Amino acid sequence: MSMNIEIYTSVNCFYCVAAKRLLDEKNVSYSEYDVSSDITLRKKMLEKANGSRTVPQIFINDVHIGGCDELYEMDRKGTLNDIILNNINE
Repeated sequence: MSMNIEIYTSVNCFYCVAAKRLLDEKNVSYSEYDVSSDITLRKKMLEKANGSRTVPQIFINDVHIGGCDELYEMDRKGTLNDIILNNINE
């Protein structure tokens, strides 16, 4: 199974840049969706994220992780590396 990471972002968002930087440092690929000017994508994000309006909203293998703070917390706890390693070994 390959890892599927989706990140919903908007332009000029420091937290979006920080989240993408961490994913880039981990050498994982992700699909980025800019919701700043796309109402349809924003609605999709709201539905997937149970109404969360802030960006970024991050999903790993269709599981809602949350935003930048939650992604960095996963990294601090080591769970992000665990997810990455589990997906590489499968």
